[in-house]
Amino acid sequence: MSCFMSLCLSIMVVLMMPGRTSALTDNIDVMVMLPRNNTYLFSNQRVSPAIEYAIKKLGRAEPFAGLKFNVKYVNSACGVDALYALVDKQRDERPDLVLGPVCEYTAASVVRVASHWNIPVISAGALATGFNTKTAEYSHLTRIAPTYVKMAETFQAMFGRFGWRTASLIYDDDKDERNCYFTIEGVFTVLSEYNHIATDYAVLNSNEERVDADGIITSVYGSEVVIMCAKADTVRDLMLAAHRRKLTSDSHIFFNIELFNSSSYGDGSWRRGDKYDNEAKAAYSFLNTVTLLRSTKAEFEDFSKEMKKSLQQSDIPVCEGCSAVNMFMEGFHDALILYALALHEVKSNGLTKKDGLEITHRMWNRTIEGIAGQVSLDANGDRNGDFSVIRMTDPEAGTHETVMSYFGTNGSFQIMPGFKREWFSLRIAPEPQHPKHSDPSCKLPLLKNYRITIERRTPREECDIGKHRQLREDSIRSNFSSA
Repeated sequence: MSCFMSLCLSIMVVLMMPGRTSALTDNIDVMVMLPRNNTYLFSNQRVSPAIEYAIKKLGRAEPFAGLKFNVKYVNSACGVDALYALVDKQRDERPDLVLGPVCEYTAASVVRVASHWNIPVISAGALATGFNTKTAEYSHLTRIAPTYVKMAETFQAMFGRFGWRTASLIYDDDKDERNCYFTIEGVFTVLSEYNHIATDYAVLNSNEERVDADGIITSVYGSEVVIMCAKADTVRDLMLAAHRRKLTSDSHIFFNIELFNSSSYGDGSWRRGDKYDNEAKAAYSFLNTVTLLRSTKAEFEDFSKEMKKSLQQSDIPVCEGCSAVNMFMEGFHDALILYALALHEVKSNGLTKKDGLEITHRMWNRTIEGIAGQVSLDANGDRNGDFSVIRMTDPEAGTHETVMSYFGTNGSFQIMPGFKREWFSLRIAPEPQHPKHSDPSCKLPLLKNYRITIERRTPREECDIGKHRQLREDSIRSNFSSA
């Protein structure tokens, strides 16, 4: 299959439009705002090959061959540098398109300025719930990767399908990028507001304190479902603690959320080469992992090989057996394709590349063929997500496979051959609280135990909530007692 075949359907639609131009000819200034540090999965050096791949593809496909993309890579550093790089531009130097930033707090300020300046912003990040409302300050933001709320709809559908009513949420909050914080915020928002699920949560910071896995697990008594977002080692510790307390069968269903398809987080891997491996393997036979659905497209394989080659040439390690492509590389590739299609439509109607809001709206509520499959964006400019539920299907070998797939566009499940309903059925009602901790005056060591609530803040209150003020949307407020 030629490398531009995936564009055919979208291009045919464009070519059939009335009043179309024969081909686009324009210089497009693109500012890419990603960190230089390669410890980020979305660093400039990791993502730039995917952007260049898309540019070459467009150059070989009519009617986009006349587009010249002038790409400038800016080190966002997941901080204020991205904002400074944008506001330093004079009016005649401003970009026509911004790709990124990914980090929530960085994206919030950049998107506000870009929206004010009528510049489209497409990001494979900015996934937090706070960006859902596309008011004037976020009016030009298109999110090309599935948001945390879209991921959480997978849980909403499972709760409805299997009849679960209570959940405990456990997450690792690093107080910096706060990926797991925003992930669990999305899960909480969907479960509590849409399904009215009774939800508790526990928070930890593995960077600052010893993780008291056993203490945290005592907080899940009374909940049918346990949903975790944490580093891989922390997930392993929690599953070992749950298994030792005999909570992994009959009375609780355990889930882990794998962020960004990265082995940096709890990815279902139980093996460490230590004395607990056999016990961990047994514990992980009860763990379900929710992750992005992977593509099997022929073109995606070619793309993956090219990306792996580029990473190796840049001395960026790719672990054996791991995919060289993550959702950020896919997303920013597809972002450029989406923008080119929208630009063509806008110019066909007599407008220009400077009509940023019109270009933005042309990218919303449509489906295109992306590098890994169909990319469907809703009417709010947020991508619908397809997700897999992975489970250990061979407890002896300790290997995993997909047992269910969820398709966000139509809210449907595909049940795979390895699926067993008993894995998702509760045969024993969870105990309200373990007898050992039935005394309400008992406090657990090193555990911050939370009841989670959502609160709408007034403008005056927003002055006092620090860094989180930048998103200015519903945020999670913690009412906790420190041990």
